[in-house]
Amino acid sequence: MPPTTLDAVVLENLVSAAVAAPSIHNTQPWHYRLDPATATLEVRAAAGRGLRHTDPVGRALHVSVGAALFNLRVAVAHTGWDPAVRLLPRPAEPDLLASVHPVGAEAPDPRHRPDLYAALWRRHSSRFPFSPHRPPEELLRELAAAARAEGASLWFPGVRDTTRMMRLTAAAERRNTETDARRAENRSWMREGAHDGLPGAALGARDATGRLPLRDFSGVGAAGTLTARFETGPTIAVLATARDRRADWLRAGQALEHVLLAATAHSVRTSLLHQALEWPDLRSSLHRTAGPRYVQMLVRLGYGPEGPATPRRPVREVLEAGF
Repeated sequence: MPPTTLDAVVLENLVSAAVAAPSIHNTQPWHYRLDPATATLEVRAAAGRGLRHTDPVGRALHVSVGAALFNLRVAVAHTGWDPAVRLLPRPAEPDLLASVHPVGAEAPDPRHRPDLYAALWRRHSSRFPFSPHRPPEELLRELAAAARAEGASLWFPGVRDTTRMMRLTAAAERRNTETDARRAENRSWMREGAHDGLPGAALGARDATGRLPLRDFSGVGAAGTLTARFETGPTIAVLATARDRRADWLRAGQALEHVLLAATAHSVRTSLLHQALEWPDLRSSLHRTAGPRYVQMLVRLGYGPEGPATPRRPVREVLEAGF
């Protein structure tokens, strides 16, 4: 039976689930506020946690918050309620990105299936080599359906388009390494013993062949980091939306997390390739493969190491409650 009130224990669990979501550079750019009069959770952008050089318009911030919003929805449903969600509910408050009101559930929402709740605690980005075995087509269709349920699309390009996308990602990675401001911004989120950012253990090695251009947070290039041989034919998924507005970015984040959790439920590992989306001309080149849709993320999938957990800020730092 669901609880009758949104008490402190339930609230802490809901917010803990939300903040388990991925975010660009693990910046965790979210803040939560409970309106006790209506039992509504407000999901806000956290001032000062945006990436001024990497994400000047805040698209990646919205995608990150959208991923946390999906986790919150899954946790609310797991508790026994139906999460009533509004995106950008008050235009006069641009930092208020969404609100979630738990209401009585007449029937379970199939988008919040039970195995996703367990998966959200296990999901970690894996920046390690995967096996050469491609996930089965039935699972790939399931992941595409997960994105579709959130108003986005997900497809798996062939070898030729995948190679082209990896070249665009590599070009973006070179620019990031060669641009002083972006290199410094990346390095500032390499952190040990903090509640945010990325510890060294989470970064993994770089592809010795250079075909799979994972982000180099150190900014020193492959010569200064450990290398390994990665899969030669990576399975890449392209997540896109029909439009490219703030609400679409939030939907993309929800779709992304739905895909990641569904993959995790099947023991498929994932990592994100975002670099080409950070340069307008390279993102436009990605759009040519997507047709009339806007690419929001490239997702690498496969079988391999789970990847270490990255730190999260405690609930007391991200939640403002009026109990």
